[in-house]
Amino acid sequence: MILPDKLYLKNILHIALPAIAGLSTQMILSLVDAAMVGRLDNPEYTLAAMGIGVLATWAVVSFFSSLATGTHVLTANSFGEKKYEAIGKILQNSIYIGFFFGLAVTLLGMLFSEQFAQLFAKDANVGRLAGGFIYFRLLGLPLFLITVSYRGFFFGIGNTKIFMISGILTNLLNIIFNYILIYGEFGLPKMGVAGSGLGSTLATLFDASFYFFFSLRASYRVKYFLYRHVNFSTKIIRSLYNISLPVSFQNIFILIGFLSFISITGLIGLREQAASQAIVSTLFISFLPCFGFGIAAQTLVGNNIGAANNFLAKKYAFETAKIATIYTLALSFIYVFLPKYLLNLITNEQPIIATAVPAMRIAGIAQIFYGIGVVLANALQASGKSMFVMVAEVVSNILIFVPVAYLFGVYFHYGIVGAWIGLPIYIVAYATIVFVKFRFGK
Repeated sequence: MILPDKLYLKNILHIALPAIAGLSTQMILSLVDAAMVGRLDNPEYTLAAMGIGVLATWAVVSFFSSLATGTHVLTANSFGEKKYEAIGKILQNSIYIGFFFGLAVTLLGMLFSEQFAQLFAKDANVGRLAGGFIYFRLLGLPLFLITVSYRGFFFGIGNTKIFMISGILTNLLNIIFNYILIYGEFGLPKMGVAGSGLGSTLATLFDASFYFFFSLRASYRVKYFLYRHVNFSTKIIRSLYNISLPVSFQNIFILIGFLSFISITGLIGLREQAASQAIVSTLFISFLPCFGFGIAAQTLVGNNIGAANNFLAKKYAFETAKIATIYTLALSFIYVFLPKYLLNLITNEQPIIATAVPAMRIAGIAQIFYGIGVVLANALQASGKSMFVMVAEVVSNILIFVPVAYLFGVYFHYGIVGAWIGLPIYIVAYATIVFVKFRFGK
């Protein structure tokens, strides 16, 4: 059956829709943030710096935010087994790991942020602007990783509404903070690109506080035995490590791939690099909701594996993949036929928009296949196959996407269109690998 089975649709959407709503607020933040930075003086420099800064900090954040996957999977399995006290121990150990590793990375970021940014910037001024963003964004990393642990906990027990509420409030504050700090309102200095990083850190402080105080409600604190003891467990930490570390490296490879891709477009030209960043910003419209479907698949697959019902685990994965693909297929029409409307949300610089339009259409075709790849990858992680998913990412991203982008964009001189040809090849390859594994693997 091509269409989703109605028997499973309600349970999938019950988890997926609030997650998508929460993730969509991040998408809106990304678009508004890029729009504010794109309207500063010299937008070719500021947008290029924003692209490097966002992807670089995302690489660092993604490495440790995979802790949410480990917390999510262990919590979902324990919830399926009805081991509620174990869930409280999982959350607390996840928080310990996130905070202390986040603190260590923050100190490194404060020392080497600009040097790191210059590695990916062809222009020194772009590197300097990106370095300022990275410096202030990494200040909030320990708090962010605490929120990551709470997300994994709530996702695992099937409560994504908390994430939705948190996302709406936090990202609204983030937009306000960013506007004030980017443009220097209310007597504060105009910080430009760096103001976006600081605004995000201030919003993260609120987010961590929100999750903590919400978890103190008796329905969570009592049922899951939260905060009663220190509950430091090397066994739980080892389990979190075994699930999360491959996901960490997978996230790093994704970001290295896209940073390399943005750098490749910089070799073509500064305008092409700014145009590529504008396209990447619009792709969040597609990518983030797909992550919401992935969260639903990971929860439902994990719960049913914990309950020893492998048939339902597999069924939920494929049904969720169908729904995600319907979404990406519908959205592709906007990318292919109305690209300028999306690009105008990011910048009003017509030369950048004109440069981006042909590549935007290629990206629209590519993202049709993104939903099934994300959903089945999350399902594989829930079944303990996170190492396989990481290898699939390396093969399709680092070994296919980046070389193809360089070959056609730079070596054969096909410009930005040639570089973006690599995206559909990468996404189709990744989706095919995870589909074959989930369909025919053990």
